[in-house]
Amino acid sequence: MILCSHLGRPKGKVVDNLRLAPVASRLSELMGEPVGTVPDCVGDEVEAGVRVLKEGHMLMLENLRFHQEEEANEPGFAAKLAGLAGVYVNDAFGTAHRAHSSTVGVARHLPAVAGFLMARELEVLGRLLHEPERPFACLMGGAKVGDKIGLLRTMLTRVDAVLVGGGMAATFLRAQGLEVGLSLIEDDRLTLAGELLREAEIRQVLLKLPVDAVVAGDIKAGVQTRVVPITEVPSDSRVVDIGPGTIDLFRSKLAECRTVMWNGPMGIYEIPEFAQGTRSLVSFLATTEANTVIGGGSSAEVVHDMGLADRMTHVSTGGGASLKFLEGAVLPGVNALLDKE
Repeated sequence: MILCSHLGRPKGKVVDNLRLAPVASRLSELMGEPVGTVPDCVGDEVEAGVRVLKEGHMLMLENLRFHQEEEANEPGFAAKLAGLAGVYVNDAFGTAHRAHSSTVGVARHLPAVAGFLMARELEVLGRLLHEPERPFACLMGGAKVGDKIGLLRTMLTRVDAVLVGGGMAATFLRAQGLEVGLSLIEDDRLTLAGELLREAEIRQVLLKLPVDAVVAGDIKAGVQTRVVPITEVPSDSRVVDIGPGTIDLFRSKLAECRTVMWNGPMGIYEIPEFAQGTRSLVSFLATTEANTVIGGGSSAEVVHDMGLADRMTHVSTGGGASLKFLEGAVLPGVNALLDKE
């Protein structure tokens, strides 16, 4: 078995601290079997290593992104990768939205199918789009509305409720005419936020914004915070988390649901003083009987950090890939597979 992957963003250059040898070593521990390595992912040494690979043994190629041709989906590079094997299995859902040599190019040369993880991602996320158990709520957070436009538009056609927190809530609040102090406002998204609020009303989708907030004068650990009603955010403060009233409101709405999709923290989770909203709602989701689907990226990191991943129905491994899929976009790495349906 030949394994290939990437690590970090070396931009087509060899970066020693981004080599995959430590990954191979950890995989050896998990599998209880040796995982061999080679100094590159293409070339004579790699081909020699593949020729002596015994049946049932594993060989990990070096970081694919050490070659610029990987992200460029260069045909010659893809052909060299494909020449090492007889069948291609893509289990990297997290890069399925990228048209790279290892996600699309190789599939033009070999029988290409989805791995078990890829199939699970497509099954669970596909169910959200086409046949979720209802009521279905989407809990949305993160820094910017601009990052979630496609997801918001798609979810408004499919969910019964959208609960908005995180930095993106400030733009929605400002679109309603509320002052949010020094909080980041996406001025170029105010009109869009207003349109989304009206669309939710027309579609009779419940769209809830924070009713209170944790505010602070600066974004740093140890700073003094206080809770204020959302209509009384001080002009010299920033909204850094949802408040206890919003936590209770969101919990009560989520308790009514059979399916919950969460994407994006409710506050600046990296700073402990601003993490209570996110942690409280994640803890609640871990206790509910609803189908709980966690979008990848920072949302998955939070759930794993809290040790609650196994209490969720599904924690996606793809941040950007999850967003694109749930927006209804065609993922190149999936579209290239024989069993893409």
